[in-house]
Amino acid sequence: MTAEPAAAARRYFDAITRRDLDAAAACWATGGIDHLVPVGELEVPGAWREYFASLFAAMPDFNYEVLETVSEGTRVAVHWRAIGHFTGKPFQDIRATGRRVEIAGMDLVDVVDDKITRIDSYWDDATVTRQIGLLPSRGSREERALISLFNLRTRLRRRR
Repeated sequence: MTAEPAAAARRYFDAITRRDLDAAAACWATGGIDHLVPVGELEVPGAWREYFASLFAAMPDFNYEVLETVSEGTRVAVHWRAIGHFTGKPFQDIRATGRRVEIAGMDLVDVVDDKITRIDSYWDDATVTRQIGLLPSRGSREERALISLFNLRTRLRRRR
């Protein structure tokens, strides 16, 4: 095993932390895919760049912190934390709420010839939507009301 896959992953995350999309895109092989599990598959650089540019515009202080990496062969597992405030432009048609977002996730990074070919990225998107206020807090009165309404709708649909 060589250090190149871990080094390539580190270069990528360092560039994302700096919000340097040109440097981050340079870490990718032609035709790379960034599979953000809660979002879908993004082709690099087109859809990938649009997604991250929009994310950075929505959270101008967005920051990744790599907590740990484990490398085996051509694959690197990256445990990360991201923190930012939703104070900028709308993100995925959601207007900024000013709230702080802090999430942890795991990326599986595939590297060939020192270039990233694919990333499978996992995080709990429900945590993000709760933190920005799109979903109510877990255990709150609002959440219980939302669940009651959902269950009522389910019962009514079954009766049809």
